[in-house]
Amino acid sequence: MQRTPSPVMRRRRLGLELRRLRIAAGLTGDQVVEQVGWAAKSKLSRLENGKSRPDLADILDLLDLYQVRGDSRDELVAIAREAGNTRWIRAYAVMTARQRGYAELEGGATQIREYAAATIPGLLQTPEYARIRIMSSRPLQTLPSQREDDERHDPQAEVEARMARQSILTREADPPAYEAVLDEAALAGRSAPLEVLSGQIHHLRAVASLPNVTLRVLPRESQVGDFFQPQHGFSIYTFADPGDLPTVAVEALASDLTLTDRTAASRYAKVYEWLRSAALDPEATVDWLSRHVNATR
Repeated sequence: MQRTPSPVMRRRRLGLELRRLRIAAGLTGDQVVEQVGWAAKSKLSRLENGKSRPDLADILDLLDLYQVRGDSRDELVAIAREAGNTRWIRAYAVMTARQRGYAELEGGATQIREYAAATIPGLLQTPEYARIRIMSSRPLQTLPSQREDDERHDPQAEVEARMARQSILTREADPPAYEAVLDEAALAGRSAPLEVLSGQIHHLRAVASLPNVTLRVLPRESQVGDFFQPQHGFSIYTFADPGDLPTVAVEALASDLTLTDRTAASRYAKVYEWLRSAALDPEATVDWLSRHVNATR
């Protein structure tokens, strides 16, 4: 899988530019919708907020209205094409909307840093462990939209989709630099049956040998910063284009939180450095995994 610009970040970048152009043109959202002849007033709002995949014809209508010409127009058309390009994801597996969102971030990232507080990150999971994670939370998906999204997908298809996401770590062309701090609690027996956990730890030991992957175990007795207690796991994505801001994703039970605010992202980056400093180094981590894979057998 070749690295492509993240569709998520391209949608946000496009949305910011469209809002800037509308304001510069002195137009309200209602005036724009009326002049381009759209039936749904929410379409412009969703485009400007980066919430929907853009239709190129709609973007061309807006650029005509805002009188955007030359190189600026070409650049925005290119961004719009990249914002709508999810074919590389669909070619690998069927995914729920939530998993697709992570895949879109991962596929375009140059660096991924993750802190695993209670469960192993999706990019590091074995099929057996992934299935347990998927099935264990399904009875709690109480919102109709969540039930429909989950029920349309066979659990095995979801597992295969998660495995397909992992191919970014071993792709030949520019794999991302990946680093994860794994809390010892995420490797404990409460997360999976012992035989599954043993296979998962064995897999982590193998993945740690990849040249672009660094794993660090955080022992339960380690002091993080000035006795800082992280409340949840998180992921930090960095992209090649400086116009695409570093993004933090926090996986929650009902919905996920995605942050691009510079202040919020810098806070999470600081917390990650505290966690990283408190964790075992990569060599000691491999030794830890080797000892514990035998203990779980």
